[in-house]
Amino acid sequence: MSALTLEHVEVRYGAGPAVLSGLSLHLPLGGIACLLGPSGCGKSTALRAIAGFEPLTSGRIELDGRELSGPSTRLAPEQRGVGLLFQEIALFPHLDAAANVGFGLRRWTRVAREQRVRELLALVGLETLGGRMPHELSGGQQQRVALARALAPSPRLLLLDEPFSSLDGATRDHLAVEVRRILREAGQTALMVTHDADEAETMGDWIGEMAQGRLVTWRQTRVAV
Repeated sequence: MSALTLEHVEVRYGAGPAVLSGLSLHLPLGGIACLLGPSGCGKSTALRAIAGFEPLTSGRIELDGRELSGPSTRLAPEQRGVGLLFQEIALFPHLDAAANVGFGLRRWTRVAREQRVRELLALVGLETLGGRMPHELSGGQQQRVALARALAPSPRLLLLDEPFSSLDGATRDHLAVEVRRILREAGQTALMVTHDADEAETMGDWIGEMAQGRLVTWRQTRVAV
């Protein structure tokens, strides 16, 4: 069973042309996929539709066999079990790294929350920096904290919208390799959008090339291990 399934998804605003048209893809459990294309091709709209921020004109989106959006269904974003990581890191400036990671776990017991935060800081290689404030961290370290925060509630699917675009080239290349490793170690199913072909090749088990709201190709680049 595919973890994420899109079937003939269309998103259209009013009487204008379709922003997404006939978008279909299948991403297996534990896979990492990248949607690749220039600005305006519809890749970020696809993420927003999966997250529940954009209604579908037609088509269907399922996650682990559960319909998220369809002819008679539109679950709210908070009901979808989907995590989000955007290019704007947006850490809370008044909270240290550990508190940022644990922000979405406020309903957990203190002991369980602290244990989960420790696990995630270790996973992203920041186990000794939990007490640092965001302004005391480098851009790459801030992005790792943001990734740990997105992984904290164990989402069924993680969506990444050009998460490295604000970083310099060397940091971006290094972090892409590290983020892939982190996602693999976490067993996390993920879908990322990017305009950078090298970044897509580094990150993706599958790569989908998009143009004018359509998925032109969908190819597997490696076995998801």
